[in-house]
Amino acid sequence: MPTFDVVSTVDHQEVTNAVDQTRREVGTRFDFKDTGSTVELAGNEIQLHSSTEDRLRALVQVLEEKLVKRSVSLKALSYGRVEEAAKGTVRQTATLNVGISDEKARALNKFIKGLGLKGISSQTQGDQVRVSGKKKDDLQAVIAGLKGEDFGVPLQFTNFRD
Repeated sequence: MPTFDVVSTVDHQEVTNAVDQTRREVGTRFDFKDTGSTVELAGNEIQLHSSTEDRLRALVQVLEEKLVKRSVSLKALSYGRVEEAAKGTVRQTATLNVGISDEKARALNKFIKGLGLKGISSQTQGDQVRVSGKKKDDLQAVIAGLKGEDFGVPLQFTNFRD
């Protein structure tokens, strides 16, 4: 019986490269001079720090440009609120969302069932959803349907077995 997995992952090497490029650009751009703007990657969190909210927004924009150039979906980022830091500076944390949460998995399962394709079943397995069916064409229709819908997380389709 053909199956495939729906997963939500981020290439951590590309994220690291994007953060490094952002750090380099911030270090050389004139409008960031003497603002103390920094970007740091720690696990699944990106710490953004700057002197004013305006500079922080510009820092976020530079980071997002670098992530898009490296084919990292911005859906994988969720931003925390802007916080006051020491000496009148501001900071913000951007979290990388990896994996499909239970709530999103339920939405995916409901959507797949709503497609009304015969012989298609889906089940949640940890932070991924496994879809199985009798025909490969039906599974490809499920993939096309999922690509056409926005679930708020980047979806990848892996482990296609015939």
